Amino acid sequence: MNDKQISRLITAVSIVVLIVVVILQSKILNIFPQKELIPLWVFSLPLFNAILNGTCSVLLILSLYFIKRKDIKTHKNLNILTFILSSLFLVSYIIFHATGIKTTYGGQGLIRSIYYFILITHIILAAIVLPLVLFSFQKGLQMKVEQHKKLVRWTYPIWLYVTITGVLVYVMISPYYTF
Repeated sequence: MNDKQISRLITAVSIVVLIVVVILQSKILNIFPQKELIPLWVFSLPLFNAILNGTCSVLLILSLYFIKRKDIKTHKNLNILTFILSSLFLVSYIIFHATGIKTTYGGQGLIRSIYYFILITHIILAAIVLPLVLFSFQKGLQMKVEQHKKLVRWTYPIWLYVTITGVLVYVMISPYYTF
């Protein structure tokens, strides 16, 4: 595949993922209309997702540490592992939200505003980060170092923010789970 075809594929994948997530968030698709039909393991997915996000945060920080020390092999391996775990998170997230389970945040006052600020910025940046990560990976794997560096200046802080805020969102909303 040439760069143009890869760019089209990355764009298509990013759009499809965004559409699926929007559909699931809007609860248009609900594969388990009755709560009793939802497999029990699905209820543990939010905690699993928070663990994945926390692990990805640590791996991203380690990746930065190793690239600063010019250890490209470790940097690359850490990023591949982070990408795999983030992909697993996305699949797990889609499975959970396909059930139609809904939780409303119950905090009041300033903490409610903080929660929604974190949640909204998390959601917006999560939508933006997927194509950035994919393009960054493409350039990195092709050893187009200068292009990779330019992309990663944006990708890295956004990806790190999304993984950290994913954990924060879980910690803040988990007391209000009713399942």
